[in-house]
Amino acid sequence: MVKLVLIADDYDDTRRMMRYMLETRGYEAIEAADGFDAVEKAHRYHPDMILMDIAMPMMDGLKATEAIRQFDDEPDVPIVALTAYNDFYEERALAAGCNEVMGKPFEFEELEETINYYLNDRSPDEHVRDH
Repeated sequence: MVKLVLIADDYDDTRRMMRYMLETRGYEAIEAADGFDAVEKAHRYHPDMILMDIAMPMMDGLKATEAIRQFDDEPDVPIVALTAYNDFYEERALAAGCNEVMGKPFEFEELEETINYYLNDRSPDEHVRDH
């Protein structure tokens, strides 16, 4: 079964790049341009994982994560926060319900490792990262 990843980021180029990289590795991807869109698509499509930019217009990634965590049918979906302000947002993102925070820019291999960890049931020992 193909795993579905929701990419929530306000930059079109970032979403397209991440979608291309995911789809070439066998994942299905859908895009959201802001937090409201991310909440709506998470509820509608039930993704297996969400890559959530923190700084977005309309509704930021923290509020979107909190809203998604309120769904009765979405409490366990892995949400990885992506932010250029890692030091500032890490504690807040984890408190909002994100499973992990990755700083931007990142190497796709690093993101791919994180995606594989959450979607392919790897052991926690295989997912050791510096935060």
